[in-house]
Order: sequence, then structure tokens, then C-alpha cells
Amino acid sequence: MGKLTLITGGSRSGKSKFAENMITNQTSVLYIATALATDDDMKKRIEIHKLHRNHSWHTYEGYNNLAKVIKKSKYKYILLECIGTLVTNIMFDSKKNFDRITSDEVKELEYKILSEIKDIVSAVKHGFGDVIIITNEVGMSLVPEYRLGRIFSDILGRVNQLIADNSEKVYVVFCGIPLRLK
Repeated sequence: MGKLTLITGGSRSGKSKFAENMITNQTSVLYIATALATDDDMKKRIEIHKLHRNHSWHTYEGYNNLAKVIKKSKYKYILLECIGTLVTNIMFDSKKNFDRITSDEVKELEYKILSEIKDIVSAVKHGFGDVIIITNEVGMSLVPEYRLGRIFSDILGRVNQLIADNSEKVYVVFCGIPLRLK
């Protein structure tokens, strides 16, 4: 039975570095990378992340059906980077006009995303390895001005609550300093 650890924090808080340092000397690690190289900035960010990880780790790039990847994994540790990016990718896959999306369509999209997350949590609980999930903290900032941002924040906030509720350990990272919440 695997154990789940959630690490959250704001942009550039040091959450990824903290997560990687937790298992830096381990070789039986699967790194699940959810980012897509959609522009030059994202390409650079992805390359920087690759340079910082242990080169003996294996990488899986994707953001759909991750429960299957976790269930099949025989790695001792899995690091999933990042739930916020996973949520963003699924939202944009929906091809919705977020300025005109109805509340029913938002509920349907949130249900789809929460189902994906519930499947991941279930796979961890019934899986072989321990899983560290990194996510963005969205509850400590201003309410976004635009509808897309508000929808994202609302969904990710509920996703984070679901993961935290099912995690053995939860950390928040501020200025590179981790604080254990659970």
C-alpha cells in the first residue's frame, strides 16, 4: 500500500526543490511530468526542471489516465509534478470558451477533473510505491479578475483539498522553507 504526500506552495516557493530533495538519493523513482511545452517560456521551464532532477530517475510525460501509470509502476517512489498543470491541461482540452461557459458546464468539467484525481488517489492507496504530489496553492491570493482564473482557482482549490484529505503528510513551502501541516 502506497503513501501519499502533498506539497503545496506559491509560484517559485521552492516546492519542487523540496519534493525532489526528499528523494534525491533514491534511484527507484518515476517522475511524472504534466507540463506541455506550449511556448518558448514553458520549454525553458521544463529544461530547468530536467536539469535539477536526479538523472537516474525515469520520466513519464503526460497528464491523462495517470492512475493507470501509477498502478503499473514498480518504482519505490513517484513524484507527480504538478497537479495545477494537470488541471490546466484538462481544462484547455475541453475547448470551452471560458468567458461564456455555463455553470453546468463548469460543474461537468470539475467532475471530470475530480474523477481523474480520485482515480490517482485510489491508485496510490492500492499501489506499490509512495507518491509525492506537487501542487500550486491558490487559496492565499486575490480572487482572479478573469472568469478563467476564477474557475481554475475554484477547481484546483477543491482538488487540493481532496488530495490533502487523503494524504499522510502535507507540506506548504514558503520562501524555500517547508512547513508540515499534517
